[in-house]
Amino acid sequence: MTFYRILLFCVLIAFTSCQGPAKKSYKEPTITQISSPRVVKNFQSVTFAPDYDSTLVSQYIRSIFQDSKGNLWFGTIGEGVVKYDVNSLTYYSHPEGFHSKSVFAINEDKKGNLWFGTDQGVYKFDGEEFKSYAQKEGLEDIQISRKSILVDPSGKIWVGTHGGVYQYDPIADKKGLPCFSLFPLLPPINVADMMQDNSGNIWIASSDKGVFRYDGKEIVPFQVKEGLGENYAGGITQDKEGNLWFTMKNGICKFDGKTFTDYTPEDGLGGTEFWGILIEESGIIWITARGSTTRFDPSLPLPNSQAFKVYTPEDGFTCCVQSMYQDRSGNIWWGTGQGLYRFNGTRFYPVKQKGPWQEFTD
Repeated sequence: MTFYRILLFCVLIAFTSCQGPAKKSYKEPTITQISSPRVVKNFQSVTFAPDYDSTLVSQYIRSIFQDSKGNLWFGTIGEGVVKYDVNSLTYYSHPEGFHSKSVFAINEDKKGNLWFGTDQGVYKFDGEEFKSYAQKEGLEDIQISRKSILVDPSGKIWVGTHGGVYQYDPIADKKGLPCFSLFPLLPPINVADMMQDNSGNIWIASSDKGVFRYDGKEIVPFQVKEGLGENYAGGITQDKEGNLWFTMKNGICKFDGKTFTDYTPEDGLGGTEFWGILIEESGIIWITARGSTTRFDPSLPLPNSQAFKVYTPEDGFTCCVQSMYQDRSGNIWWGTGQGLYRFNGTRFYPVKQKGPWQEFTD
């Protein structure tokens, strides 16, 4: 009997070895709904409108951000903010102290606090509680613009609104005094985007008065008379060579420090009413517009039909792109009016609550 047991054991070992190493299984994230900082409700118990696809991370994703711990945060319209930490999705839809469900901007300060820009002002989250800032705290305009919370190297927090740019004073906040004040060097512009370039200059794009550069001492405006394509600028970013790129209503514009160069649908861009712009680590530029998204390789001299690749709903997207973000692992995330997406090199695919969160291939 012992001989047969040994024989059976050997056969099992040989069979198992032939299967190769065990494949890693993907674990679906746990989904929770935060109704207050210390009360967790099961997400499935929340009631949605009849036409709402409850399998989506959210239908409208207006902002995406990765914090210093590696968590991804998705600012939504209708469900507040959602955190993804690889193991779980946490919905901060009705937490105590958070009165808005629409989140347009997300950033993190030097102390690890997260800041959210909404249609009801600004919120700070220390990991436990939310604190709100609105008119009483000095924000005369509480409509925070898309991608318009900036933390500069000194730690100062800048907030762009539909009525101008505000600065945050932490000392006044500790004393319970109004802690946001309007930046006096700028006119009351409708901010569309904000960023800091590689030289430390702060750039503010507006939807009505062009682009402004602040070097720490003075403001320099750039409008049509200075060569800017239009006085409307929707998005702003910088490439590795130091060029600034802006989205205009009718295309995009590159500024090399001296000269502005326009790119329009005549050059190969797809769509109309251009909104967002993102430059990935490889140098490829993505431009979003009404009806399409364009992949642009600026290394190819124009005219060149290979420089532009236009993606339409036939390539996977079902609605307009509202946010783009590249995380520290190089993954690009796309927030749309029909949920969250990623790109596999050929087409866009949806990422729902249960995934696929890892790379997906056809």
